[in-house]
Amino acid sequence: MKYILFIVLGISLIVQEGFSQNVVKGFVRNNGEPLDFASVNIPKLNVGTTTDSTGYFEIRKIPSGTYQLQVSSLGYKTYKGSVAVKNASLEVLNIELLSDDSSLSEVVVTGTMRPVSRLNSPIPVEVVTPVLFHKNPAPSLFESIGMVNGVRPQINCNVCNTGDIHINGMEGPYTMILIDGMPIVSALSTVYGLNGIPNSLIERVEVVKGPASSLYGSEAMGGIINVITKNPENAPLVSFDAFGTSWNEYNVDGSLKLNMGDKVSTLLGVNYFNYNDKKDKNHDNFTDVTLQNRISIFNKWNFKRDDNKIANIGARYVYEDRWGGQMNWDKSWRGSDSIYAESVYTNRVELFGAYQLPTTENIYTQYSYNWHEQNSWYGNTPYMAKQQVYFVQAYWDKPLGEKNNLLVGASYRYNYYDDNTPATMSSDGTKNKPNKTPLPGVFIQDEWHINGKNTLLGGYRYDYDKNHGSVHSPRFAYRFSPNSNNTLRASFGTGFRVVNLFTEDHAALTGAREVVIKENLKPERSYNANLNYVLKVNTDNFYVGFDMTGFYSYFTNKIIGDFDTDPKKIIYSNLDGHAISQGASLNMDFVFNIPLKISLGVTYEDVFSKEKDENGAMERIQQLHAPKWGGTYTVDYDLPKDFSVNFTGTWTGPMRLPIEPNDYRPEYSPWFTLANIQVRKAFKGSGFEVYGGVKNIFNFRPKYSLIRAEDPFDKNVDDPINNPYGYTFDTSYNYAPLQGTKLFLGVRYNLW
Repeated sequence: MKYILFIVLGISLIVQEGFSQNVVKGFVRNNGEPLDFASVNIPKLNVGTTTDSTGYFEIRKIPSGTYQLQVSSLGYKTYKGSVAVKNASLEVLNIELLSDDSSLSEVVVTGTMRPVSRLNSPIPVEVVTPVLFHKNPAPSLFESIGMVNGVRPQINCNVCNTGDIHINGMEGPYTMILIDGMPIVSALSTVYGLNGIPNSLIERVEVVKGPASSLYGSEAMGGIINVITKNPENAPLVSFDAFGTSWNEYNVDGSLKLNMGDKVSTLLGVNYFNYNDKKDKNHDNFTDVTLQNRISIFNKWNFKRDDNKIANIGARYVYEDRWGGQMNWDKSWRGSDSIYAESVYTNRVELFGAYQLPTTENIYTQYSYNWHEQNSWYGNTPYMAKQQVYFVQAYWDKPLGEKNNLLVGASYRYNYYDDNTPATMSSDGTKNKPNKTPLPGVFIQDEWHINGKNTLLGGYRYDYDKNHGSVHSPRFAYRFSPNSNNTLRASFGTGFRVVNLFTEDHAALTGAREVVIKENLKPERSYNANLNYVLKVNTDNFYVGFDMTGFYSYFTNKIIGDFDTDPKKIIYSNLDGHAISQGASLNMDFVFNIPLKISLGVTYEDVFSKEKDENGAMERIQQLHAPKWGGTYTVDYDLPKDFSVNFTGTWTGPMRLPIEPNDYRPEYSPWFTLANIQVRKAFKGSGFEVYGGVKNIFNFRPKYSLIRAEDPFDKNVDDPINNPYGYTFDTSYNYAPLQGTKLFLGVRYNLW
């Protein structure tokens, strides 16, 4: 018996030793940094483990064979791969997990003009994909972009519903809008340029909050919105999205991919929006929402070349007919002084492309052209304007060893602008004199990767304006990231803007106010600083991401429309003093081990100017339409059978509004939220998705909008009995859409 026991024990040890040699082991990392507490499993065998503080894992006693290995961690995309286990196999696996909701592994280009992972970028860049936009469908990017914390679409007119994008409280003229990295949307088109970009063609939107004039020149004082369109090679064959609302709004968005042989592919996109139902729920005899008929056609071509060199060209055409005004208006009254409306016809053509030279060095050229014509009547005030913008740019992206990346480039921008306002009149006011503004510039940028934790960036741009001379725009940025869970960024830069007054402030043309330009306007300058900190927390039960930013901007020569001095006038001049925009923002992402995701954003901003009063003392004036508090929220929950629920919204604190002397309307707006809910059903394997929901579920509508809507041409403004305070018709008192609750229903389809 003793010998039998020894034999059995020996066989057992041999077997155990044999199995112990079948080991699956390796490291789990994200962007080179170890991930601890990541789950590593072999589902077929129902065995698994977790990684240690170094990202290392080890699973022993695995029978020989081929198995699927699954690695997961909250906040990261699950890895699934095949692993072959053989006797005495000791292969060390290296597994890279990609960030999921934090999106820190995404490649961004806007911050530095060269592709770099978001985590490694010294400039903080927020990335928004159509996935976010699908949670609250909208007919235009102008509305969708409001789901980004600190980015607020501001309606500037309650009649024509034109607006612009405010970043960190700074008005639209300080935000540069790019399409595929080129300044397509600017000046005259600022209030319309984000309308009609087919959402089916958008790959992502990159948002830079802060100065970028050192790379992009004029207009990039407050931030950049870069709309990056899909590469035809990677786009679905067919994409279709259509929805309607209970307000009888209809939006259709579609794209088609075609392959022209092995080396040429093209993507054709169309967007159509129609709203033709006059509604007046606040009973002021004016349309609550502008009626619109818009079509946009987009076409992009991509050419395959040797060594993956870039070559593409794109074009877009937009036509829009919009009007808002008194309920009994029709086009026969256009331009009359009997029935008031604001009617805008817009024709727009865009052409843009990029070409990488066939050299061993990375030399890129970019070019764009846009033509914009606007035929408009604001009551009986005509606004006829044309603009052409030519842009060409070349830059050299040169690695200098393993640690430095040098970027050197030059650009030329030519702007032609003509309208029927004093902006394009001769100094004596007798002749039409279109603005012709050439703006050449050169720039240089060096990105120095000191080590794996520290990155330093320095940049400088020189521009020459024929009216204002030399303009210098430096920028510095620093990134410190001790590990993948902690990243600190600091930046400082300057910005400038050459002004096209009327092209950027359509409030000057609405209502009955007279426009007064007190002096020859000087270019605006700004000095900006940003501090950004990103923190990721991973546990077994949840993932939390924090993105915190503090910002400060100091403006000189800022141009501010004075709505207060005279209720019958808008007075423009360079600020005799300075202006400041300062504040902080916080984005929070929560991912739980149940199908629940929560994203919250809050922004505090204090935007004001200091200028001399009549006694020579410096007076602080809060900026109009700049709420001190605001934020966003998104809650996503996945239900069985491929159903999902999305709860989204924005909230806004009080903002100062333009009022008249003895005005019965409050000077500050109330706190309010615009909340939406959506239910989606996906049909797996078919590409179909059906969605529907409710917008503005709390039915918030501003209590006041137009003043003296009964006399829009101010024919009886001097009536002491019916108008004792001398109120004038004004459209600029606005802070939220006049639409209340509305239902929507849509269908989405993708064929790959």
